[in-house]
Amino acid sequence: MDEHGADCTHYDPTDRRILLIKLGAIGDVIRTTPLLRKLKETHPRARITWLTHTPEVIPPIVDDILPWTLQSLVTLRSMHFDVVINLDKDREACALATQVSSDRKQGFILRDGLPAPADEAAEHKFHTGVFDDVGRANTKSYLQEMFEICGFRFGGERYMLDSFSSRGYLWKLNKKKPIVGLNTGCGERWISRLWDDHNWTALAKGLKNKGYTVVLLGGEQEHAKNKKFASRTGAIYPGHFPLPQFINLVDQCSLVVTGVTMALHISIGLGKPTVLLNNIFNRHEFEMYGNGALVEPDRPCQCFYQPTCTNSQYRCMEHLPASRVLEACVGLLKTSAQ
Repeated sequence: MDEHGADCTHYDPTDRRILLIKLGAIGDVIRTTPLLRKLKETHPRARITWLTHTPEVIPPIVDDILPWTLQSLVTLRSMHFDVVINLDKDREACALATQVSSDRKQGFILRDGLPAPADEAAEHKFHTGVFDDVGRANTKSYLQEMFEICGFRFGGERYMLDSFSSRGYLWKLNKKKPIVGLNTGCGERWISRLWDDHNWTALAKGLKNKGYTVVLLGGEQEHAKNKKFASRTGAIYPGHFPLPQFINLVDQCSLVVTGVTMALHISIGLGKPTVLLNNIFNRHEFEMYGNGALVEPDRPCQCFYQPTCTNSQYRCMEHLPASRVLEACVGLLKTSAQ
């Protein structure tokens, strides 16, 4: 250090530069944040850069938060890192991981024009995402797989979403009773996960009959549907909001019911008891930290990881009764109140 920095008490030398590439979707970005805890624990003086499509959900512990822009890509391609960790199998993410200069690459790279595991540690996750039979047989959670790619053992490290929960928004909600948030959508692509409208209506009525406050959650795509549910059940629908405000609304809830969506990982990240409606995904994938209930249809799903239902005999989500979800909600609320 030269004479200008000799007496600086805030100087924190960097001994390692780490580039983390995890672009999207938002829920996957949020559920990758536990890795930051391990990286900081193992390399406390590392300078961490995270490249993503959704910089707004990256916690401030990250030193450089970069959006996927031409400016970011040009900058990264002129830098050198000790390690590049790419956790996306998208071709563009793999291409960048291959191009950026580093001593070591972990996760996924581009080989012969196609995404491929960078080393042996990434092979398990690569195969579970490519081959349905391997995916079905998998017993590791997403976080176990991500940690193993980086050479770590997952030890229950939590999501990092705390900084979004205290934004000062005002909500007209009666907090004298438990507030149950119902996240009614699943996005336009994954319609195989949709739960029928009559089930959401029955669940909302059942929760209200038990004395709970019911709040309908969703984005612009669910706006018309949630307005309809509110008029039919008396549930509260505040509207749809920008992401920081939506996160804060979820934080007002005592419990959240949701499919595999962004709201699932927001709820888990905020430490909320969560009832997860799952059908097309491997149930072992989800880490709920002992604070959730995973509810699946009575008849098995035949459309593993398919965006639309391809079963001509039955649609499995029609065999997930509202009564079972209601029972799971009541059980979790009783446990959390103890």
